[in-house]
Amino acid sequence: MPPPSIITSLLNRRMLVALVMGFSCGLPLLLTLSVLQAWMTEAGVDLTTIGLFSLVGLPYTLKFFWSPVFDRFALPVLGRRRGWLLIAQLALMGSLVWLGFSDPLDHPELLAVAALAVAFCSASQDIVVDAYRREDLPDRELGLGSSLYINGYRVGMLLASGGGLILADHIPFSMVYTIMALCLLPGVIATLLTPEPTVNQFPTTLKAAVVDPLVEYFSRTGAWWMLAFILMYKIGDTMAAAMTTPFYLDIGFTKTQIGAVVKLFGFWATVGGTLLGGIVIIRLGIIGSLWIFGILQALSTAGFALLAILGPNLAALSGVIAFENLTAGMGTSAYAAYMASITDKRFTATQYALLTSLMGVPRVLASAPTGYLATRLGWVGFFILCTLIAIPGLLLLLRIGGRHPD
Repeated sequence: MPPPSIITSLLNRRMLVALVMGFSCGLPLLLTLSVLQAWMTEAGVDLTTIGLFSLVGLPYTLKFFWSPVFDRFALPVLGRRRGWLLIAQLALMGSLVWLGFSDPLDHPELLAVAALAVAFCSASQDIVVDAYRREDLPDRELGLGSSLYINGYRVGMLLASGGGLILADHIPFSMVYTIMALCLLPGVIATLLTPEPTVNQFPTTLKAAVVDPLVEYFSRTGAWWMLAFILMYKIGDTMAAAMTTPFYLDIGFTKTQIGAVVKLFGFWATVGGTLLGGIVIIRLGIIGSLWIFGILQALSTAGFALLAILGPNLAALSGVIAFENLTAGMGTSAYAAYMASITDKRFTATQYALLTSLMGVPRVLASAPTGYLATRLGWVGFFILCTLIAIPGLLLLLRIGGRHPD
């Protein structure tokens, strides 16, 4: 049977659900980060307390601890995935309203509890949505479905951060958070209308839900190579991204130029790259796409070294940002599709939560020494190093490619 056309693949129920669910997952994230920080600053909260509030994001990192519950237990209504998803979404809406009516100056401890509740419900929604997407999409649609999910996620983040801050100039933050809670209604409607995915086997005990996903994964040939690949594939891109804002300012770009080109123009380049990546994956498969996108990612990182030589040239900045964000979006589509594809459908929630938590490790650890490296090597040397660091991740494809059912 010939593969479906791109239009057919795009215009189906599964893709619409992936897009809407991505929006619902992306919207809450910055409401406990940048928007909350702006509210606390405006209320007169001291910087030490504001800094400590970054810890409310811990549930996103630790979500694999409670993910087995969603694999093990099915609720009596809507099914295993949709039942938990509806509860997470309604609880998230309620906790956002609660957060909005908290008092950041007089009762920061209650504000912290409300923000933690938002982060916990949001991370729980992420777990179930990731599991649902993996079980709902056939393997050939994982790349495109992942790209639409990621683009929906980015639109949700943009609405929450940009829209939330603009609204806060005109209405109280309590109303901002209430409006953002109501913006989650499309996700609730999608949960109610979309069908429950068909999966024949699930863990029958909590122990099986916790232990069996690990046993199943590490019994595979090449399991450690796959984990190494997940850690290394985007490490060069991640390290470069950690220093781009100081880099732009240091070589002479203004904050207005950075905002207009890097943030606004770059956002749409990333969205386009993510969508293009999903389309290419349908034709080339996941492994073939990972090769091409990985090479393009490395070349785009080298573009920053060229920009360091050219200096504050706006045309050069636009070209580098267009290429870098386009390739980063493509690489992220294939990366997310690969992680989804290697999960066992019996343990989707647990294994995917573990893999996505692992994916965040380089963002923290590899980014830590980037300032030191940039100081020691200079901008050109630093970005060349980031380009070369991408090579091991590409070489690991030689170890895992033959074991992937592309």
